Amino acid sequence: MVNLRSHTTRLGVLDIGSNTIHMLIVDAAPGARPDPEASTKSTVRLMKYLKDDGSIKKSGIEAILEAVSQCMRLAEEYEITQLLVMATSALREAPNGNKVIHKIEELIGQGVTVLSGTDEARLTFLAARRWYGWDAGRLLVLDIGGGSLEVAMGSDEEPTVALSAPAGAGRVTTEFLPSGMATPDELEDVRKNVRKILEPMVKVFPQSKHPNHAVGTSKTFRSLARLCGAVMRAPGREDSWIMTREQLEDWIPRLATIAPEQRVALPGITPERTMQIVGGGVVADEIMKALNIQEVEICPWALREGAILRWLDQFGRTRLGF
Repeated sequence: MVNLRSHTTRLGVLDIGSNTIHMLIVDAAPGARPDPEASTKSTVRLMKYLKDDGSIKKSGIEAILEAVSQCMRLAEEYEITQLLVMATSALREAPNGNKVIHKIEELIGQGVTVLSGTDEARLTFLAARRWYGWDAGRLLVLDIGGGSLEVAMGSDEEPTVALSAPAGAGRVTTEFLPSGMATPDELEDVRKNVRKILEPMVKVFPQSKHPNHAVGTSKTFRSLARLCGAVMRAPGREDSWIMTREQLEDWIPRLATIAPEQRVALPGITPERTMQIVGGGVVADEIMKALNIQEVEICPWALREGAILRWLDQFGRTRLGF
């Protein structure tokens, strides 16, 4: 009898995102659920450090490196044996992104994997599929990051559809909601702009195939669900949050009239989300509307868990033999 936990790797995942830089440390073993040990994150909000040409300002680079240093201190404390490092849309798209990546690599002493939007969608989909299992049928996964929105759908572990659009909560806020607030007319203008950004994605999405189960991942979806959703309890399962489009559309206009600094008094709205929660809500509503999704369940696993599972699939099982 093989004890899977006897083949554990203490693994660190450093996720350099558009909004936060996050280190997750887990005890990972092939065939076993990743067991979180510790985590740390810094809210950087890279969108506010972008120049007109999209390159990252010197102050932004310094903020990134400081956040990465904080993450690496935790990794050293926990004596990890494997480190996965991922960078997403902000560094991927910045004209000086390669320069920033080289600085990060010098700091951490290893390479950084720059994920495409499709890569992000596929890894997040894998995490959701493993969480819900095969019984979920055709699964639709929506993931709102700081810089981009990922959408994936399929009936297997590899999605048949994996798409990305530059419609992250931070990006939409920076471009269309700089104060974080909006009148009804201004909110409608934001919606029109978001629909325009989503249009290429929606056009290629197979409208003839409707998912059996739709889920949302990422902190934006979790915050919105805690604000306006409801807890679903089922025997033998962890409690989960369900959010309907009707609930979301009821809250967005009200949120838009509340000053960002006052939103922390609302359930689910953490300090790092106060500015961009309206922009994220509009993106969530518009993609759900475009794909004819009435409700989503919030999945606890997302990109980082997907990266862990992919690594275990590719490298972890070699220790167990055939």
